[in-house]
This record gives sequence, C-alpha cells and structure tokens, in this order.
Amino acid sequence: MSFIDLMKEKARQDKQTIVLPESTDKRTLIAAAQILKEGTADLIMIGKEEKIMDGAGWLEVDLTGLKVVDPDTDPNFEHYAETLFELRKHKGMTIEKAKEILSTDYLTYGIMMVKEKDADGMVAGACHSTADTLRPALQILKTAPGTDLVSGFFIMDVPDCEYGSNGTFLFADCGLNQDPTAEELASIADSSAKSFRALVGEKPVIAMLSHSTKGSAKHPLVDKMVEATRIANEKYPNLDVDGELQLDAALVPEIAKSKAKGSEVAGHANVLIFPNLDCGNIGYKLVQRLAKAEAYGPMLQGIARPVNDLSRGCSAEDIVGVVALTAVQAQMV
Repeated sequence: MSFIDLMKEKARQDKQTIVLPESTDKRTLIAAAQILKEGTADLIMIGKEEKIMDGAGWLEVDLTGLKVVDPDTDPNFEHYAETLFELRKHKGMTIEKAKEILSTDYLTYGIMMVKEKDADGMVAGACHSTADTLRPALQILKTAPGTDLVSGFFIMDVPDCEYGSNGTFLFADCGLNQDPTAEELASIADSSAKSFRALVGEKPVIAMLSHSTKGSAKHPLVDKMVEATRIANEKYPNLDVDGELQLDAALVPEIAKSKAKGSEVAGHANVLIFPNLDCGNIGYKLVQRLAKAEAYGPMLQGIARPVNDLSRGCSAEDIVGVVALTAVQAQMV
C-alpha cells in the first residue's frame, strides 16, 4: 500500500471536518467529490450553494454529503465577526472591518471556523498565494504551544527507492522560511521530527544538509548548519540529528562510512533539513520531476490547528492527498 493510501485509511478511522474555501476552483470541486466518495474527511465549502452545485453539475461530479456555508446567511457570522474584532482590535480592527473581511474573504472565514472548532482544519492555496493563505492563519490561530516557528514541509514518496523510510522522506523547509537562522533551523528540525512521526509513523532520523560533510568545506553556510546541529542536539536531546552532511552521506550507507564515520544518522536519514528555501524548493521539485516522486505539500507545521497551503499548480489529486494529510494532522491536535 502506498504512503498516501495509508494516510487515507488513517483519515477514515477518525474522520475530521476540513474546510475548502476555494469553492469556485474546478480542481477543488473535483477533489471534493473524490474525498467525499473515498470518505477520508467531512467537507465544508464556503460560498453560494447554488453556484457550487452548478459548478459540480458542469463538471459532472457528485458532491452529495458536502456542507456549504454562506457567510451571508450563516448564523455564526456575527459571532465570528465579534471574535475577529476582539482578536485584532489592538491592530486597528473595527467590528465593521471584521464584517467586511468575513463577507468577502473566504479564507479568513474558513480560519475563523477552525478557530472556533466548527471545523478541524483548512486546505487552500489552489488559487491564492501562500501569503494570502498563511496571513489569516498566523494572525488568528497563532503558533502551537511550545513551538518557536511556523515552517513548511513536503512528504516525498519516491517509487522504488531503497533510502529513507521505504522511499518516504520529509523535506523542510521547502515553502516558507527563506533564510532561516541556525536557531530557526534547529526549531524546524524539531517540528519536522514530530510531523514525520505523526504522519509516517516511523522514527525520524534527521540530516542537516550542506555542500560539506564534517568540515570538508569552509563557508558561512556550512557554519550555519554546524551551529544548527549543535543547537538541535542541545535543545532537543531526544532527536537523532547530525550535520553538516552532504546529501549522499545522509542517505547512502556506503558513502556515509567514508565521509561521516561514527555518525548514527549518516546513511539512514529520512528527514532532510535544507539550509534555505532555495535549496529546499529546488530539491523537492528535482525529486518530484526526475524521480517521479509524489510530493505532498507544502504542509505547515507549528500552527495551533492544521492549515495547509497548496501550490497554485496543484492537481485535483494533489488536493485529495493534502486533505487526507490535514485530516491526520487534525487527529493529533
């Protein structure tokens, strides 16, 4: 059984309610029909029910079982507006502005549903930027207790791969933090370990990646990964983390023996922490396109309740997978 099939089965065992606010996007409508058919989540869409059902009819998909919430008629609207006002009044929010936002911005409306526990998580980004998706989540939901930083990751499922956890890896940060400090990289490693264990169910083995292995090159970027490893080992002593490691030393046991003798991580890594967003984003897309890997994300970690951002180039099948993963994340809250 593939990784995503395992996630779908896990999602079905304790069904969660996920909001899909992008109700005019055809990929989202197609994905919603598949999700409802497979039973991996209960779904809420935000918008006009007639328009949503007209779109489903045009696409010839069945949305039986879908709940539609229209801000114009939702009895919770006033409560959400008052709550948003109270949360943001120190930033200049007025009750009138809160109502205007909730009437026009379905992403913020979905976040308020998650905030008030009328839904368990939200998935968006098929037709919105990452900034538009994340802004209300960070403003309203905030970070999870004990978490210093919100970060992004991908679950990579590589076919016919002998490395990682039967070809499954977590790559971070590939979608959010552009140039994290050593302290932030250590925090990303800790969050990634928790995400890997929760989603994959295996022990996380974390490599702090670099173009250098154990001092083979000198550069400030190398120093950053060395310091990140030191901080992670000191602050999170329960983690299996080592660095700095080149990718081949992190994954291939034979190379690890020559490049990183004595390392318990080298040659066995399944969680890969990249030095910056350029490396992470390029890396996951290389593996996705050239190794024909399934890439699920960008998933977010460190937010108080599950919210995940889609790539604007995503397919309907990608949305189906991210909803299943979001549902599994919600089971852990």
